[in-house]
Amino acid sequence: MGETIMMLGLLLVVATFFGRAARLIGLPSVPVYILTGLAASAVAQFLPLHLAYEDIHVLAVIGLVLLLFHLGLEFDTAAFAKNAGRLIAAGVIYIALNVGAGLLLGFALGWGGSEALVVAGITGISSSAIVTKLMFDLKKLARPEAPLILGIIVIEDVFLAVYLAVLNVVVNPAGGLWASVIRFAVSVGFLILLFVLARRGSKIVSRIVNEKSAELFVVGLVGVTLFIAGMAEEVGVSDAIGAFMVGLIVAGTNAKHKAEATVAPLRDTFAAVFFVGFGLTLDPATFGGVLVPVLIAVAVSIAVNLIAGVIAAQLQGMRPLTGVEIGLTLLSRGEFALIVATIAAAAGLDERIMPFAGLYVLILAVLGPLLVTYTPRLWNRSARPSPEHVTPAARELPLPRRPESVHSHAGE
Repeated sequence: MGETIMMLGLLLVVATFFGRAARLIGLPSVPVYILTGLAASAVAQFLPLHLAYEDIHVLAVIGLVLLLFHLGLEFDTAAFAKNAGRLIAAGVIYIALNVGAGLLLGFALGWGGSEALVVAGITGISSSAIVTKLMFDLKKLARPEAPLILGIIVIEDVFLAVYLAVLNVVVNPAGGLWASVIRFAVSVGFLILLFVLARRGSKIVSRIVNEKSAELFVVGLVGVTLFIAGMAEEVGVSDAIGAFMVGLIVAGTNAKHKAEATVAPLRDTFAAVFFVGFGLTLDPATFGGVLVPVLIAVAVSIAVNLIAGVIAAQLQGMRPLTGVEIGLTLLSRGEFALIVATIAAAAGLDERIMPFAGLYVLILAVLGPLLVTYTPRLWNRSARPSPEHVTPAARELPLPRRPESVHSHAGE
């Protein structure tokens, strides 16, 4: 145990120094953490630090849970309900385009019908953890497109319950159709219960989290979040969406701002463990045999995400360039893709599925943050007028001050 703690501590220190170097050139922290974990993985061994993902699995899950809990705190349920029709339409279109393209790609690879459904799940769903961390790092939560991005993430997580029920029947037909239907009904019922509680039960929850002691407040808050997240996992809903729903509930109480300030340091620390652990699970030795299919999948995902983002933005009356940012923000794939690949491997499907998922996720987990960070800067720079085209009067006008987000400290 002592060696595991020591190795994890050293990895986080290494990730800190790499992260500082990345910040100097404007890179977000997510790809740095993932690459640090990959460099220390048992297969790669670029770093002389030996740490098994299984030893830090629980800490990594806590990181995912706290990320999604904090995202729930920032989500405006009233605004979502007011604009639910268009947000749901945008989410459905996004999922249909991405999952549909993934299904077609799966059939084109010729690995089999069940494998095509798995490829659709791997390529069709964004990484809630990476998207959430990006929005904190790039301070996007105060942007006009933030509710749309968050809405799509929520709808994706609801879709997962449907997808996993179908996938379970396809890859494990002996499990029985009715068992999957019952599990799906329980999952949806649990989600509805949490959403109703988020909208109507804030007074009840206020009594639970209304604690003056800072120590007892954070212990109770994290305890409730972990409990609900674990319960969600047990009934067939992802622990991430369970934690998100707890954040929604707390957001409706007078403890919201205190929760934001208290949980943020824990969120950032455990999220780093999650992404480093994510890198530890990757096996570069298996990537060579699936390189071409993965590069095709990456190209398809970028194109489809941009199209889906522009369509979603237009439904909200936003500019196409905003749609491009939305598509790039949602581009990263992560934890869910690896879960689906693990299910496929356990069911004895094509052995290329696991390395395909690993390399695909690695490329988009690194490329997605880079694209969403630098692409807007390119067109903002190109749209900026050159000095010779600025009139003397315009040079004398004071520049308008950009309002600071009340949550601007979250990503620091």
